[in-house]
Parts: sequence; structure tokens; C-alpha cells
Amino acid sequence: MNFDEYQKKSRETAIYPDLGSNYIYPTLGLAGESGEVSDKIKKVIRDDAGVPSLEKIVDIKKELGDVLWYVSQLSTELGLSLEEIAQSNLDKLFSRKDRGVLHGSGDNR
Repeated sequence: MNFDEYQKKSRETAIYPDLGSNYIYPTLGLAGESGEVSDKIKKVIRDDAGVPSLEKIVDIKKELGDVLWYVSQLSTELGLSLEEIAQSNLDKLFSRKDRGVLHGSGDNR
């Protein structure tokens, strides 16, 4: 499966107010789900000396799937293709790598 296939298929499961003209709902969902990923990682650091068990990796995988779902819905709401987003991100990162500016800060490095 590629990103565009995922985006199209995942849209069939989208049920929220003003679907098709509501970028706020998936944005808030994305923030919540990314927080859940962070919380699970935090607990691995606190409770398991930073070494995740297979069970916790499976739980994190599920949360990452939810993050992907919300990224997909937000992208759809904004008329963006996940495939194009992924390619654009790689282009940006490899440009930074080639120019030796992967480290540092700022959006326009």
C-alpha cells in the first residue's frame, strides 16, 4: 500500500462534524494522539529503564497508526496528498543533508 491508497481508504472511516470542511477536528485529534504516543514513551523511560517490551511496542504501534489516520484526514481536509507530503519532506531533508544543515534550527535551512 502507498500513502495515497492509505489516504483514500482511511477516508472511508472518517466520521466527524462537517466532514470535508473541518480541518480543526483532525488537528485536535492529531495533537491528542501524538500526546498518547509521547505518554507511552515517557512511561517506558520511567518504568522500564527506556527499554520497551514487545507489548509496549505493539501499543505504541497502535497509537502511531492513530497519528497516521489523523495526519491523513487533516491532509484530505486541506486538499493535500499524503504521497506528495511524504515526497516533499524527503526532498527537504535530503536537501538539508546535502547542504550539511540537518542539525540546527529554523524551517528554512
